[in-house]
Amino acid sequence: MSEDRFDDLDAPASADSIVVGHDGSTGASEALDLALELAEGLKAPVVIVRSWTIDTAPKAPEEEFGFVSSFAEIARVVDDNVRADTRAAIVAHPNITVEFRVALGQPAEVLIDISAKARMLVVGSRGRGGFRSLLLGSVGEQCVHHALCPVLVVRRQRGSDATA
Repeated sequence: MSEDRFDDLDAPASADSIVVGHDGSTGASEALDLALELAEGLKAPVVIVRSWTIDTAPKAPEEEFGFVSSFAEIARVVDDNVRADTRAAIVAHPNITVEFRVALGQPAEVLIDISAKARMLVVGSRGRGGFRSLLLGSVGEQCVHHALCPVLVVRRQRGSDATA
């Protein structure tokens, strides 16, 4: 895989796109499903974003003790993971144009930057609930307060399959 594939991945997505964050969680998959449904109705492309940091970087397959993977190697693994994690949802929506972005950085910052010109940003909510969520904040909360486009936080209702 060439390093060129990972150049400029944090540049803003196109103005007609729907950007969706996907960290591999159930909440992110629910957000992706809804983003793809919206994209079908709007005939909009979808940009699926996964960020990583030094703390969350996966190991490259060829990584050995004492060897530090390059940015391109880690980005390739993150890209492979997000593609595998989202494959089934994308196959269910064959008429949607999908682009993948992986970027080194904090999730909210990456999503805010990439969605700066987008039609919409969609994120999932795993929610800590109660007072803790106010103290700790969340990616969704940061996006709602700082994104330059409309933000949809998809949240599963307790005891049901409803989202919104």
